[in-house]
Amino acid sequence: MAKILVVEDENKIARFLELELKYEGYEVDIANDGRTGLNKALENTSDLIVLDLMLPELSGIEVCRRIRQSSNVPIIMLTAKDDVSDKVMGLDMGADDYMTKPFAIEELLARIRVALGRKKGKNNNTNTSTDIIESGLLKLDITSYSVTYNNEDIALTKKEFELLEYLMRNDNIVLTRDKLLDKVWGYEYMGDTNIIDVYIRYLRSKIDQKYNVKYIHTVRGVGYLFKYEK
Repeated sequence: MAKILVVEDENKIARFLELELKYEGYEVDIANDGRTGLNKALENTSDLIVLDLMLPELSGIEVCRRIRQSSNVPIIMLTAKDDVSDKVMGLDMGADDYMTKPFAIEELLARIRVALGRKKGKNNNTNTSTDIIESGLLKLDITSYSVTYNNEDIALTKKEFELLEYLMRNDNIVLTRDKLLDKVWGYEYMGDTNIIDVYIRYLRSKIDQKYNVKYIHTVRGVGYLFKYEK
């Protein structure tokens, strides 16, 4: 039985989630503020965390950031805000998924199943895939979670790294925004495909523009293509 930690300061929502998750067979723990939620999360007893963005004591963003310093537990963030910058901030801090209130409980349950499934898959992975991917002077190392260009370190966030990894593994293949969202975020993303454009801009600024190379190509009306050009 998977254990889910719900960090939510609105008692009605917290209670609603507790009842629905228990009905689905999950073990549920509740925290009503950020500091309590962080302490519970750092006990490393949860299989997944549902984390509200706006919390007393510590914000959800800060809780997520601190959790990621020591744990890769799946985190789904909840917020009343519906702004791309808020979503990007949460994902940059290490959240695996993001839902805007109000939400359908069926969709949240589906995303929880996907996140837990991905975690199980990673734990059972025998590491048959290539640990190091290279293209020109660009090198991505899965084991050390690092990226370098000509041996110079490139600082990437979790989602930037995962997006770049998927692009590099599929070099010379045109990938749609929906495909990138599905594979990198791990589910059929409804709308908000402009998040991909935001992350592509981040990668281009840190790699293509900084080193005066051309890796990430826009295919108008379709998506993006990773191909090395000097």
